[in-house]
Amino acid sequence: MACVRYRRGRWIIDFYDQDGKRRWHTLPKGNTKKDANIKKGELEKSVRRKTYITPKKLPLFPAVAGDWLNNKLNIRDNTKEGYKGHLENHLNPHFGGLKIDQITYTVVEQYVTATLKKGTSPATLRKILVTLSGIMKYAMKHRYIDHNPVREIERPADDTSGEKNGEMSILQPGELLALVDAADSQKERVIYMVAGLTGMRQGEIFGLKWTDIDWINQQIHVKRTYNHGKFYEPKSKTSRRSIDLAPELVKELKMWQLACPKGELDLVFPNSKGRPENKANFLRRQFYPALASADLPHMRFHDLRHTYCALLLDQGENIKYIQRQMGHSSIQVTLDIYGHLMEDVNQEAAAKLGSRIFGSQ
Repeated sequence: MACVRYRRGRWIIDFYDQDGKRRWHTLPKGNTKKDANIKKGELEKSVRRKTYITPKKLPLFPAVAGDWLNNKLNIRDNTKEGYKGHLENHLNPHFGGLKIDQITYTVVEQYVTATLKKGTSPATLRKILVTLSGIMKYAMKHRYIDHNPVREIERPADDTSGEKNGEMSILQPGELLALVDAADSQKERVIYMVAGLTGMRQGEIFGLKWTDIDWINQQIHVKRTYNHGKFYEPKSKTSRRSIDLAPELVKELKMWQLACPKGELDLVFPNSKGRPENKANFLRRQFYPALASADLPHMRFHDLRHTYCALLLDQGENIKYIQRQMGHSSIQVTLDIYGHLMEDVNQEAAAKLGSRIFGSQ
C-alpha cells in the first residue's frame, strides 16, 4: 500500500513498485494533500497494471514523438510531412521539455487555449490534436502512460459556418459554364467539366485512366489518386467509389478520347510526355488564368468539388446519394461540411405532409 507523507514543505508518496522495490515520488512545492492523493491513486494504478516506470527512465515528449513518426511506415508522403510539420512547428516547441507522463489533461487543455489565443484556426488545431493523440496512444502501447488524455479534450469548434468554415467558394451554374468556356484547350475544358460535374478531387482527376470509365453505365470508378509525384490507393473505402456522369460529360469525354495523346499509363489527362499533370503548374498556367478570363474571383481548384455538392443539394438530391458520390465516410461528414447550404425553411415539404395526412388540397 502506498502512503502520503509531508516532509520539508513537500508531499511525498511512499510505495512499492510491481517488482517489490520501494519507491518515493516527491511532488513539487505548492501541491496540496488532495494533489498528493490523486497522484497516489495514479501510482497505485500503474503498479497494479505493472506499467510503472521511474521518472528517470521516462523519455521526453520529442523522443516518443520521433519514434511514433518513424514507425508510421504505411502512410502517404504528404500525410507524413503534415505530421512532421505539426511536431516541428507546434508540439515540440510547447511540450519539448516535458516527460511523456507530464502531458496530462490539464496540460493539453492549457495548450489548446493558448494556441487558439495565438490565432491558430480551430480547423488546424483539430488536426494537431489528432497528431498529438496518435503520439499519446503510441506512448500507451509502450506503457509509458496509462491513458490518453487527448481523448478527453473537447475539440475546438469553428465560429462560422461553411467548409471549416467560411473558406468555401461555390460557383453558380452560369459561372461554372463560363469557366468551362474560358478553357484554352479541349483537355482543360474537359477537366473543368469533370471537376464540376463529378466532385472528383484534383489528384483523382489526374490519376484517372480510360479503363476507369464505364461507358455502358455512364460512370467513373475512382480507383487511385496522384499526389506528390506518386499514385496512391484511395485514402478510404468510401473514397473508392463510382460516380454517375451527366450525358453532356460523357459526350465530351468520348470526343476527348479521340484526341487524347496515347501513353503507356493510359491516363485520361496526361501531360505532353504522357505523365500525370503537375498540380502546381496546372493551377498557375491554366486554372487561375481561366478564372480571370471568365471574370470569376480567385478560388481553389477544390472549390469545384464544393460546387458539385452544392448544386446537387440545390436541386434536392438525397443526402445519402450525395454522400456516396462525394466519397465521404458518413452522412454526418457531408452534413458537417455542407449542412449550412441546406434550406432551413421548406413550406412545400410541410404542405405536402399535411395534405398526405389530412387530405387537404
